[in-house]
Amino acid sequence: MSQANVTVMGIFALDVAFRTPRLPVWGETVVGSGLQIGPGGKGSNQAVGAARLGARTTFLSKIGADAFGEIALKAYRDAGVNTDFLVRAEGEATGAAAILVQEDSGENAIVVCPGAAEALTREEIDRAAARIGESACFLTQFELPIARVEYGLGVARRRGVRTILNPAPGLPCPDSLLGLCDYVTPNESEAEALTGKPVATLDEAEVAADELLRRGAGHAVITLGARGVLVKSARISQHIEAFDVGRVVDTTGAG
Repeated sequence: MSQANVTVMGIFALDVAFRTPRLPVWGETVVGSGLQIGPGGKGSNQAVGAARLGARTTFLSKIGADAFGEIALKAYRDAGVNTDFLVRAEGEATGAAAILVQEDSGENAIVVCPGAAEALTREEIDRAAARIGESACFLTQFELPIARVEYGLGVARRRGVRTILNPAPGLPCPDSLLGLCDYVTPNESEAEALTGKPVATLDEAEVAADELLRRGAGHAVITLGARGVLVKSARISQHIEAFDVGRVVDTTGAG
């Protein structure tokens, strides 16, 4: 197995981002201050990022045979992402997302439609099983249907491949899915959605991490924005502060 191989399963969505002085309320029209259009989708972005860092990256997904799909293919060609298992579906639309960004605060609201990727089948995942088995890790997210996410994680786990779940957007999920994950990497709101527990403080984040481990995850990696990241497994618990990565604070009290 080559340590440089990465397989990402997720969606492509064409992002249409609007900057606005404030977010509108229902029934209101607000004049925007900027518009940006470009390739997006969490899984797609992760695949492109991994390829740009030098990994031999395969993206497993489904897009439509439409103009948005052509934009996706160009993005993968430019980044060097392998598309052997990127299915093009006739008569289906490629995913898209509408993003509203409040220009002063950076607060945003997003609506994403997975499009063709929502119909990714078990058979299409199975066709990529050998490639997944050659990978150092398999990464997926919650923009695909939960049943397909669990199936893909199972394919990777049965082949001894390290599995990473980026549970975004935050959704509840069964313990059977978490039990297939070597690493689960939620932010605060996603950790709360997964566990049903508040994650407003570092202590609460540790409680949520304990819950993820209890439910079967191998490691919980909870990102905390400006406060850094909490990393916990059955053996370690560490809080790494943002902007001071060299400093590790052991939250176990063991020193």
